[in-house]
Amino acid sequence: MQLGLTDRVAIVTGSSRGIGKAIALGLAQEHAKITICARGEKQLRSTEEEIKRLTGSDVLAMKADVKEKNDVKRLVNETITRYGRIDILVTNTGGPPPIPFTATTGDQWKDAHDQLFASVLNLCWEVIPHMQQRHWGRIITMTSFAAKQPVDNLILSNSIRAGILGLTKTLANELAESNILVNSVCPGYTLTERIEELARSQEKNTGRPKIEMIQEWTKGIPLKRMAEPREIADLVVFLASERASYITGTMIQVDGGSIRGIL
Repeated sequence: MQLGLTDRVAIVTGSSRGIGKAIALGLAQEHAKITICARGEKQLRSTEEEIKRLTGSDVLAMKADVKEKNDVKRLVNETITRYGRIDILVTNTGGPPPIPFTATTGDQWKDAHDQLFASVLNLCWEVIPHMQQRHWGRIITMTSFAAKQPVDNLILSNSIRAGILGLTKTLANELAESNILVNSVCPGYTLTERIEELARSQEKNTGRPKIEMIQEWTKGIPLKRMAEPREIADLVVFLASERASYITGTMIQVDGGSIRGIL
């Protein structure tokens, strides 16, 4: 299948490792031009070189914190300067720490909001006008299956990521006339450093070895395994493509069947 991504320009945030890196690599393999960003300079540069080496695609790597409006403005402006346009935006960030509601503080809620929700707002404010000018665009918000089926001790992520689904659906309706398609991808348990973080936290809170926690989570997945990052990326790449031209306003989980509901 020809996806029609050759020379399309994509911004993928939180893309130095994990799912974000897999998405950037997947788009580059389809000959898109990529802007990647992250807060950690060393890993970002390593990922930039790896994507270039594996794909030969043009990659712009920028250290940026998408919670900061000025960083987002610089990210978008540099992309426009380098490539002349923006066709695809993938909003991806790490998750807040696992914690029960009674242990949360106002500062933690604000930090989680800024990290997960405000970052999407900042990016959309800057990118959408460029897409409207060209009457073409793809926005994919990366959330979590926890936005549909809450996970214990992830109150911050469960709550705020659910808000991103509402934003995604509303943007899809508002931007349809501009031929800008907006969808959300909701990964399930995926073999990234985030899984290690969650397992270590549970080990600390419960005293159970982290390997037991990972085994328990895996047992609850009908496919009996966690996802590889590339399996999440494959869907994102398709949604970013010409072939997904009639898909907008959807929230698609990639979770091995973990969500038990039919919607």
